[in-house]
Amino acid sequence: MRAVAVIDGEHYAPVVRDALEELPYEVVAAVLVGGTEKLRGGDDYGVPLAGSVEGAIAAYAPEVVLDLSDEPVLGPPDRFRLAARVLAQGLPYVGADFRLEPPRFEPIATPSIAVIGTGKRVGKTAVTGHVARTLARGRHVVVVAMGRGGPAEPELVELRPTVDDLLVRSRAGRHAASDHLETAALTGLPTVGCRRCGGGLAGAVALSNVAEGARLAEELGPDLIVLDGSGAAIPPIAADRRILVVGAHQDAAVATGYLNPYRALIADLVVVAMAEDGTAHESLARAFGDLTRPGVPVVRAVLRPHPLEDVRGRRIAFFGTAPAAQHDRIAAHLEAGYGARVTAVSGSLSGRASLREELSRLDADAVVVEVKAAAIDVVAEHAARLGIPVILAGNDVLPLAGEPDLDLLLDRLAREATAGAVVTV
Repeated sequence: MRAVAVIDGEHYAPVVRDALEELPYEVVAAVLVGGTEKLRGGDDYGVPLAGSVEGAIAAYAPEVVLDLSDEPVLGPPDRFRLAARVLAQGLPYVGADFRLEPPRFEPIATPSIAVIGTGKRVGKTAVTGHVARTLARGRHVVVVAMGRGGPAEPELVELRPTVDDLLVRSRAGRHAASDHLETAALTGLPTVGCRRCGGGLAGAVALSNVAEGARLAEELGPDLIVLDGSGAAIPPIAADRRILVVGAHQDAAVATGYLNPYRALIADLVVVAMAEDGTAHESLARAFGDLTRPGVPVVRAVLRPHPLEDVRGRRIAFFGTAPAAQHDRIAAHLEAGYGARVTAVSGSLSGRASLREELSRLDADAVVVEVKAAAIDVVAEHAARLGIPVILAGNDVLPLAGEPDLDLLLDRLAREATAGAVVTV
């Protein structure tokens, strides 16, 4: 197997040269990544030296990158960063006790855009909904959503599901707040629901039926397919363009570390969502500007709830997943923007015990709820028993003042995906 070796100057050249000869690879080049302690000048490694890993891959066409470096030249953060660069080139990255494989993506014939995330609850599904709605203006768009609670066989939802439809599913023992149902309910677009199990460090899935779901979507003859990832897992489809969603509330070491730089390197647009005051959105945006390929735009945005029905003058209780620090902003937005009178805001959809305790104090004319977690089987069921109307809510994605025009960037990505080549606005 042809290999490019990563080496450092903390090893004597004869030791490295012997390793290159003895290890079961055909080492065709090496990249010296740092360290000078053992360098004497004119050191001979028996193979040509390249200036960078990317340059070595382009020049020597290896099948694997072999890491023979070590501390202190490559500590864990730097090694993960290097691994991300190698995986983004489509090659495995192998060391003394590890092997990292790049995710494999299946091609489809229809132009596609994937929305992926750096973790769970980063606003990815909200961005997916915004992307799909925006690009459906003048285009036939179908969404393929991947989730841990998705159906055993890809499921096409062509009509916008109502609260009653979702309650019927829930009462039949089915997951009624799966991502594809959320997207179908909030966008009204044809949506194919798929499932996946497991998620690798770089976003590969252990098992999924997304390829079958994409083929089902293609049968509808769309102009564009929007692929919705699941948590940090990436749809296993060779999307023409990808949008990476980062949560501004995330630990910066996690959002920018481990193999999230791989996600940044395969992205064509980065959205730093939930960019509220008090979060590290500015530093995260700068960090991802450095992690991405040159020219990839980074947009900071906030998410604000958007009820699907008129709530003007109504006393409402809102149920979502936002942390407590955002609850006052949510209430103010619903009151100023939609004329509601907000009696309570809950972020407990992911915690059924807390949710039931909050529902025991419910005092509202209507319940407004995001389609997530326990939204249907707990919140909507409780409201139905009390005869209180349930209104579904999506989220608007609102760029901060001074940020690039998100919708123009989305249109450009769609045109690039459709044309198969980069175009300019």
